[in-house]
Amino acid sequence: MQSDELRQKFLQFFKKNGHKIVPSSSLLPSDSSVLFTTAGMQQFKPYYLGEESPYGKNVVSCQKCIRTSDIDEVGDERHLTFFEMLGNFSFGGYFKEEAIKLAHEFIVKELGLKIDYVTVFKGDKNVPPDEKSEKIWKEIDLKIKIKREGIDNFWGPTGEEGPCGPTTEIYVSGIEIWNIVFNEFFCDKNKKLTKLETPGVDTGMGLERLAMVVQKKETVFETDLFEPIIKLIPEEFDERKKRIIADHARAISFLISDGVKPSNKEQGYILRRLIRRIVAYEFISKVSFFEKLIRKIGDDYKLRWSIIDTEFDSEKKKFLETLERGIAESGKVKNADIKSTFLLYQSYGLPYDIIKEFFPNINEKEFNKELKKHQELSKTASAGMFKGGLADDKPETIKLHTAHHLLLAALQEVFGKTIKQRGSNITSERLRIDFSFDRKLTDEEKKKVEDIVNEKIKEGFLVVKREMPKEEAQKIGAEMEFGVKYGNTVSVYFIQDKKGNVFSKEFCGGSHVNSTDELAAHSKVGEPRPESGRGPFKIIKEESLGSGIRRIKAILK
Repeated sequence: MQSDELRQKFLQFFKKNGHKIVPSSSLLPSDSSVLFTTAGMQQFKPYYLGEESPYGKNVVSCQKCIRTSDIDEVGDERHLTFFEMLGNFSFGGYFKEEAIKLAHEFIVKELGLKIDYVTVFKGDKNVPPDEKSEKIWKEIDLKIKIKREGIDNFWGPTGEEGPCGPTTEIYVSGIEIWNIVFNEFFCDKNKKLTKLETPGVDTGMGLERLAMVVQKKETVFETDLFEPIIKLIPEEFDERKKRIIADHARAISFLISDGVKPSNKEQGYILRRLIRRIVAYEFISKVSFFEKLIRKIGDDYKLRWSIIDTEFDSEKKKFLETLERGIAESGKVKNADIKSTFLLYQSYGLPYDIIKEFFPNINEKEFNKELKKHQELSKTASAGMFKGGLADDKPETIKLHTAHHLLLAALQEVFGKTIKQRGSNITSERLRIDFSFDRKLTDEEKKKVEDIVNEKIKEGFLVVKREMPKEEAQKIGAEMEFGVKYGNTVSVYFIQDKKGNVFSKEFCGGSHVNSTDELAAHSKVGEPRPESGRGPFKIIKEESLGSGIRRIKAILK
């Protein structure tokens, strides 16, 4: 049975049994406490808490989902970033008995599968054992094998708070294929449980896993959901890399289709990470294969593949510049010790596979150990980070933040290194910098500063982030903001040309663009482009804040 038929069979079975078919919601949830939609119940969360459902009490869906916790595990036999979740849900329409009976009927009678065993919650100090579910299973099949499990059989909530409860899981061919959650409780932000006035049912069954079992395959990647994609991937890649590429291609396609754009934050960061992994593989193979994959995915799921391709190509172009810079830097690394090679990952984002191309003797275990250490340092570094004076993380604000770094460096180029930042504030409309200087700037001096900033924007300087000990950052002369306390590990942003010549280097914990030429695209729809020969950066005000401190406000036109 093909996956399309499986999907429809599930939806129609529950429609026949009094459920309303509800389309999948976006991968971008309305719940701000979670990054992506990770389960079918998320769009129905309010209805478990008493809000009236416009669909009735019983619904069924096939929900597209993204889970990011498993990204580094993708490539084995079972982990996926993007998947489809089949689920039936009830908001007070029925509870344990009907939920279990419907699940058993679909698995055994509709699909003709044999259940190996089921699990139920054995209870803990806060919640009693789920004896009711165990009793229902025995009434359906006296011979069925039942296992009592602990915390793994208590599910939820999605996000910081929400409905949750004990679960019963169904195993077929040794694989957990269906999880049925009985939402009896509300869990608040302090992890306190209170009984829900109206209990509900929330179930989830991964379409990919179900297809694997029904089609009698060893892995999800051998099913009809993946096999046609994998056939389009160059043969030179081993099985693991083919799986990673196929998984990431699906995730990228659906994320872009739902409006996510590559960036340095939240959902955009995940998309950027997935795209860059694919670009690295294309770089290694010297074959551009991604377009073929998204054409296939687009045709199968009725997605606009041309939009996906355009977004992918834009990010690919940016990353290739970074790759080329990093590869040029790798030629300077004479000793392939782990610290030197890891710097290529840390500073230029070179994936391990690319580094391996140039240093085949690199020890993967040691590299991963360094990566883990780096991740831990990043966590502890947060104490020494600041948001760079940003009022928010809008794209316009981020562009003005990078312009702020350019402005400080331009002021130092015109007036000398004695110029020091004394304060800053950046909104989506304008930037503001307070700096040490003892007189008013002339119009000619302001124009000179503007010209330098606009020149660096036009030249498309790269913006590169490096984390390093504070002492090292001080030694290389990175700019620090007066009065700010930094941790032992800091982030330093370098703005440099493609040859590595550094124009600006600053301690900074905020967000930035990847290349200064992105600042030229700041204009909003309907606004005129900057005059020919003039750049987008413009000083709009310069004033005194008192003895020895000046303030500049500037915009990107």
